[in-house]
Amino acid sequence: METDDCNRDCGGGSAAAGGVAGASAGVEVRADAVAVSELSDAALHRRLAEIGRATSALAALRSETLRELTRRTDAATAEQTVKDTLRIPGWVARSDVKNSVALGDLDATRSGLEDGTIPDGHAQLIARASTEGPIDEAWLAERAQREGYDRFRRTVARHQAEASSDDGASLLERQRQARSGKIFTSRHEGMVVLNAQFDPVTGARLATVIAAAERRLYSNEDPKSRPSHTQRTADAIAMLMLEPDTARPVGTSLLVVADYDAVNHQLTNARLSDGTPIPIGEIGRIAADAQVLPAIFDHATGDLRMGRSRRTATELQRAALALRDQGCIGCDVSPDYCRAHHIIEWQHGGRTDYDNLVLVCNDCHHKIHDHGHTVERVPCTARYELRPPAPPTTDDCTAPRAPPA
Repeated sequence: METDDCNRDCGGGSAAAGGVAGASAGVEVRADAVAVSELSDAALHRRLAEIGRATSALAALRSETLRELTRRTDAATAEQTVKDTLRIPGWVARSDVKNSVALGDLDATRSGLEDGTIPDGHAQLIARASTEGPIDEAWLAERAQREGYDRFRRTVARHQAEASSDDGASLLERQRQARSGKIFTSRHEGMVVLNAQFDPVTGARLATVIAAAERRLYSNEDPKSRPSHTQRTADAIAMLMLEPDTARPVGTSLLVVADYDAVNHQLTNARLSDGTPIPIGEIGRIAADAQVLPAIFDHATGDLRMGRSRRTATELQRAALALRDQGCIGCDVSPDYCRAHHIIEWQHGGRTDYDNLVLVCNDCHHKIHDHGHTVERVPCTARYELRPPAPPTTDDCTAPRAPPA
């Protein structure tokens, strides 16, 4: 990191100050220790970016070390060494070793990780995908530098489906075989924990039912004493499991989207509402035991324009928003965990119309109302994004400087 007269405000400092550093393949990134309370807002933003680059560089160094350790011994020995040395869970060590070995053949991803332009989580997604089938690694590495984690996760999933020879059916079957679940009591809090993972289709069906139950509980709550979103979700899961005879919540149809190829007269590009691809054959399997509702959405139709006649979005509007936004516009969380937010707020005369609504999760909804975030439409993509309050654009580090002599 370059040092100059305003190094202190930028978050820099001498190497003797200590701090976070990462180096791999001759690349070094430093985020030195400073009195962060004395930094400007803009400097804090820059410092956080520096820490991110240093974290990626450290991850590259760790991956390189694990590959060499595996080469000298074997995967099982490397996993045990990592588990004991770093004192991490065995499954984490196993995943780290497997992905580190895969990264050895992924030049673009490894290079981006080393120079801090690709976050570690994104690199792990690419590494795992490379072990499951053919991928265009250079293309994914380029996207990894521009997309947030949740959006990039869906990008990888779509790419895998497009690159597979069987429309992603074999990948989905592997995911189904990898399902797992356990119930245990936390040693620290004494709370009972339910932990499970499912393939994307089963998971989406579960999430749809749970989210619908959660919305029903929300509508019956006292607005002055609401539980948190996570508490309400726990209540919804308990209700569905302990009260199985409870009427199925309204709005629990799984939304599956597909394009129609008019030339070949067939459906293509099947996907869940958040954009996760699924094999076309899954539509038939879902139809065997679930309600299927074909729909054509037109934002100009009255069905999607409720005006001032009601404040909350209809189920049809929620479905249309799920197709358009594919999740929270702030953090990309699944549409099942989102609510419809008025861009022009209801109390200011906003209408409950499709073009005045966006999907946001509970946390991002609070960012809008409590922390000054705004909804912005990106002209080049026509997508909506959540923008934080603009940080200061001028400080000592951005002031014009005299050209070098």
